Amino acid sequence: MDRVAIHSDILCWALERSGKTPAAFAKKFPKLEAWLSGALLPTFGQLEAFAKATYTPIGFFFLPEPPDESLPIPDFRTFSNMSVERPSANLLDTLYTMQRRRDWLREVLIEEDASPLDFVGSARLSDPPESIGREMRRMVGLEDGWAAEVRTWTSAVGELRRAIEELGVLVVINGVVGNNTSRKLDVHEFRGFALCDAYAPAIFVNGADFESAKMFTLAHELAHLWIGEEGVSGFEGIVVAGNAVEKFCDKAAAEFLVPAQELHGVWSKVKHKESPFQAIAHQFKVSPIVAARRAWDLRLIGREHFFTFYKDYTAAEHQKKSVKKGGGDFYSNQNTRVGMRFASEVIRAAKEGRIQYREAYSLTGLYGNTFKNYVQHLGFDML
Repeated sequence: MDRVAIHSDILCWALERSGKTPAAFAKKFPKLEAWLSGALLPTFGQLEAFAKATYTPIGFFFLPEPPDESLPIPDFRTFSNMSVERPSANLLDTLYTMQRRRDWLREVLIEEDASPLDFVGSARLSDPPESIGREMRRMVGLEDGWAAEVRTWTSAVGELRRAIEELGVLVVINGVVGNNTSRKLDVHEFRGFALCDAYAPAIFVNGADFESAKMFTLAHELAHLWIGEEGVSGFEGIVVAGNAVEKFCDKAAAEFLVPAQELHGVWSKVKHKESPFQAIAHQFKVSPIVAARRAWDLRLIGREHFFTFYKDYTAAEHQKKSVKKGGGDFYSNQNTRVGMRFASEVIRAAKEGRIQYREAYSLTGLYGNTFKNYVQHLGFDML
């Protein structure tokens, strides 16, 4: 039985990169400890299986030392307790997929003589972020009080996602890598990211987050597009500790979701309620923390009031047990996991013979009959 001469530190690196422990692989790879120590080499078949299990390109195992994998876009994450670590395989694979989709869509739009989108990079950090938030709201087409008319946070996220897509933005919301439910995305690693492009800008929102948090991330990443600053975002509690870009995007997103004029009008009606911030949160479909922070920003409450609420609310949230929700209809989920606009462009290209169906499968992550069923779900006829 031929064994493959590879460095054990590459195996250790791949294991750590996957986010799993040796114990998680003990049953599937009983000789793993010997591989990691260098006492035994794996066969090529075993190495292939290990590469698949750790989401690692097999070519990496033949390098003389572990590669230095870094984020392909700027890192704007501002988690106060986050150590500087290399990105997980789940985050990297999600980023690479979105970049590939963005690049493909860009080529299609340029070939079709589409006009570049004027709003991408139209703002500067020297602009008042509140005015940019209002401009974003105007361009997206949100009317005053729109969120109050929507019954649930989930519906509000869906409406906002569709409105942003109408601007020409590829918007994806997903809590796993592709459709692999065993590869869950971690909100403690990132909340979302934006990819800038004049023709095919893209936003990704970590779908593992709360619905109210997704609302803020959508608005925050849209602000990134407005100032032409792509990057990965992660933030906690809307207490900004980041650089000028993140502070700008947070302020623009706050005005976008909770306009100052509207909040002033609502405040007199809710300020004496037992839970005023929950009432504001329901009105604007944001989290209570966003509501409280917005009230503090507008000097409706003081700093001490905000941080007392913030401390109590987050402590209560940590005490709650997470309730696992159903995954919903698979094909309806693809509208957010792939993006309806992107999927429609891929389907048209395949139907018109501009790309092979094999490429359409790869671009969408949907293969064979699954792809065909999704095409029919969207109302297209198959050739």
